[in-house]
Amino acid sequence: MLSGLDPSGGAGLQADIQAITSIGAHPLPVLACLTIQDTRNVYGAETVNPDLIRQQLQRLAQDTPIHAIKTGALGDAAVVEVLVDFLQGQPDIPLIVDPVIKAAGGGDLADEALVTAMKERLFPHAEMITPNGIELAQLGGSDDPAVAARTLLDTGCESVLATGGHGTGIHIINTLYNHAPTPMEWEVERVGSNEFHGTGCTLAAAIAAGRAMGLSPRAAISQAQNYVHRALLHALTVGKGQRVPDRGILWER
Repeated sequence: MLSGLDPSGGAGLQADIQAITSIGAHPLPVLACLTIQDTRNVYGAETVNPDLIRQQLQRLAQDTPIHAIKTGALGDAAVVEVLVDFLQGQPDIPLIVDPVIKAAGGGDLADEALVTAMKERLFPHAEMITPNGIELAQLGGSDDPAVAARTLLDTGCESVLATGGHGTGIHIINTLYNHAPTPMEWEVERVGSNEFHGTGCTLAAAIAAGRAMGLSPRAAISQAQNYVHRALLHALTVGKGQRVPDRGILWER
């Protein structure tokens, strides 16, 4: 996976490592950016040298079979170009893109150039994009989820999983849009009344782990959603802000 470092341990690379390990796959973590962040918000970020990222990806591919790729916060547009170049030689690997734009507290994690690079360069390679409601509206240019998802599908990605964790109501509904005539929905009971820190990272990483282990996209979503729900039932109070999913729970596959 290619993602940012959250020093609070709630989201980003640590969330990816924990979720992927819990599901039963082995993570290959590549750091895209460093953040100044806690459980309340993100206050700044600095991108890792893109050439260093390029060399890490190349060395990993030469040494280790890669069965899925998951992305999170990417830092800037130059990192997208490095990843796209890498993907040209890895056309059959499922790519799960968590299009991180803002932290839950509102802090920015992507500028306009990065958003454009993701839409124009990265999304065409994605098997699945996993935006929350806020990200979906911004990326798709519409408050209507179906319209926004169709806009993202038109970029060339295979599917869009619109996650419902930022919504309201007693149930979270995650909706998968693809080129089928009718979207598919997964419904799970909402845990508590507040948002959690790192839920989107955890879900996307768990989906990528499922795909790496040979599950179909739909089966990987089902497994990941059940895993996240259980992690939220045992959420940890780490700091003064949002609670963090307990991704170290025992998970029976």
